[in-house]
Formats: sequence, structure tokens, C-alpha cells
Amino acid sequence: MQGPAVIGNVALKRPATGWALPVRLSAMMLLELMVFGAWLPTLGLVLASHGAASIIGNAYLLSAVAAIVSPLFMGAVGDRFIAPRNLLAILHVAGAVVIASVPTVLAAGNLYLTLALLFVYMALFQPTLGLANSIALTLLGENARLFPYVRVFGTIGWVTAGLGVGTLGFSASAGVFYFAAGAGVLLAVYALTIPYTPPPSAGAKLALGDAIGIDALVLFRDRRFAVLMICILMTAISLGFYNAYASPYLAALGIENVAGLLAIGQISEVIFIITIPFALSRIGMKWALALGMATWSVRFLLFILAGKGVLGAAIAGVALHGICADYFIVVGAMYIARLAPAHLASQAQSWLILMISGFGGAIGSVASGALYAAKVAPAEAIGGPSAWAPLWSFPVGLAILTTLVWIFLFPRNMPEQEPVEQTQTQG
Repeated sequence: MQGPAVIGNVALKRPATGWALPVRLSAMMLLELMVFGAWLPTLGLVLASHGAASIIGNAYLLSAVAAIVSPLFMGAVGDRFIAPRNLLAILHVAGAVVIASVPTVLAAGNLYLTLALLFVYMALFQPTLGLANSIALTLLGENARLFPYVRVFGTIGWVTAGLGVGTLGFSASAGVFYFAAGAGVLLAVYALTIPYTPPPSAGAKLALGDAIGIDALVLFRDRRFAVLMICILMTAISLGFYNAYASPYLAALGIENVAGLLAIGQISEVIFIITIPFALSRIGMKWALALGMATWSVRFLLFILAGKGVLGAAIAGVALHGICADYFIVVGAMYIARLAPAHLASQAQSWLILMISGFGGAIGSVASGALYAAKVAPAEAIGGPSAWAPLWSFPVGLAILTTLVWIFLFPRNMPEQEPVEQTQTQG
């Protein structure tokens, strides 16, 4: 990860010396994930507590749809017209207004409008994930190796939000939406204090093709980027299985403090993220990503083993969340920053969010729900936790396939981290 401060063919300004800039970017990441972690983990519980259990599935599905529709358009806007930090602030202020309206609508029992507001909010929020990554990686420049240390504060923000919501007694309350709105406004104000970087493609016209991310499709002509996106999508499907059914499965195993056990996964994420620079210096991007992809199969095999009475295997499976997430999402973001030319930086990061929270989340949600209904629900009363084996077997196989695709389809005769434009001009 050491080398010239170049993304694409554009040299980046050397970041401020010392730790001042990384600390400021860490605070941005903390607030970014605090906004998300304030309400998403308990959304289902909040809806159920307000007589809206019937729309829980649709709420999560619309979240995935919003992640498909919005990030590329907003990324194109950020690349052309609005400074990334300003766009981050605008989106969070608009999002705060929308999500602060949810409690009133939900209390009135208007479920369709509740879904509409959640969709609009997610359409505003999802692009900010890629924007935050792009801002941090651009400002860090040649010190991009520090990104994992910056990004870990996002996880800390997620955990902090959960603790804050729990302490305030908001876990099943619509107050989580006010918490998220407040954190969003705070982040919007803070974003304006971050060092200014101009839109990398300032002055360029925004065509319809740009609005749907066609400009960024040029990246797929590079085999490294194309294979990465395919594997990100496949891994995101496994993540969808975990997000949807890990907590009910742990409860089915007889674990009472499910939230406490899942917190181990967040703690492990903090621990593993700081190992990324060490891993990259030893094994490089390709094998670090391969490790992250392969570990998903291990975690689901441990879940299957837990269903056979080895309860410790479930704890180990949760504890692997750090390496599963960090060596998949964080390393993926770092690799994209190396491959993407500067004028496509925001759109390239948006593709990561699109594949994970959008297509991957939607496919994982639908597929896991179908498998649960077909295989687990009819057999659980008789088979107990072992009846969950078919559900977890699918992502085991998918993770193994993903790892093989990455190892064997990633081009061996191309430089691992040379930017896309340079590779293409070399023919």
C-alpha cells in the first residue's frame, strides 16, 4: 500500500502531516455509522411494537432497492457538481428531515407512508457510505494504508449507537428515528469542517447515462474490477443470509442474550480491522480478499456444527465476523480506490455499496427467506436446530465457489494494483 499518492492518473495532494487528518476522518466515520446503527438493527422490533410487523420484510427489501437505485446517481453528482463533503452534508440533513417524520406517521398507523419514508431515507443515506469512503481515501492519499484505522471508528460508531439506544430505552421505540436524525444533523455540520476537495470532474455535463452509472461501467472492462464486483456480489449474498437469520438461529440454539453474543462480532471487527495493513504488507490485496471470502464458508460450517450440539461453534462463528466483514468490505474499498481513476472515484465506491447493500442484500434476503420457508420452518419442530442445516449449507457452497472464482479468474498477468486507465492504455 505504500507508494506514490496517485489514484488513476491523477496525483493527490499530500495529506496533512501527523495524525490530525486521520483523527478528523475517524470522527466522520464514527458519526456515519452511528446514524445507521441507531435504527437499522432494531427496525424490525420497532415496527412489530407499533403493530407494523407485516411490513418488516418489505422494509428491508425496500432498503436494498434504495441501495440499487440511488448510489450511482449520487456518485455521478458528487464526481461532477458538488464537493464530496458538501454532498455528504446535504444528504444527511435531508435524511434527518425524512427519518424524523417516521414516528408520527408510524403512530398514525399509515404503513404505506411509513414504507415510503423509509425508502426515501435509504435512498438519501446509502450514497453517503460510498462518499465517506471516497472522502477518506482521497484525503489520505499516499497514507491510504491508514484507512483501516480510520474505518474501524465506523464500527465503534455502530456499537456506540446501539449502546446509546439501549441506555435510553429506545430499543423498541420510535425514538430510534429521532436519535438517527440528531446524529445525521451532527454529521452534516461536522462534514463541512473536513478539508475541502473539489469535484474531480467539475464542469462535466451529467448525461442520463451518468445518472445510472454508465460512465463507471468502463471499469468493468478491467478484468480485475469485473472479477472483484462478481465476488463482492456473491459474498454479499452470504452476508444477506447472516443478517436475516443469525439472530433467530442463535435464539433457536437456546442462547438467551443474543444481542450480547452478536456484540462479539462487532468487537472482533474492531480487532481484525487493525490487522489489515499487516496482512496487505505480507500477502497483498488478492490474497487478503481471498481470505475474507473463504472465511464465510468456515463461519457457516461452524453454524451447522452448532446445530449438532456444539454450542461453542456458534460463538466462534459469530466471532469470525471481524475477518469476514473487514477483509471483504474494507479491503474491497481500498482496492477499488487503487483501481479507479480519480474522476470516477465516487461512482466506483458506489458500486461497492450497490453490490453489498443493493443486489447482494436483496438476493440474500429473498433466497434465505425462501429456503427458511421451504426447509427450516416445516422441520424445526421435529429436528430442532439441526433443521437449519439446509439454510446454512447454501452460503457454505456459495462462499467456496466465490473463493475459487476469485483465485482462478483474477488475471495473473496483470499488476495487482495498477490503476484502470494505465492498464487500458498499455493494451
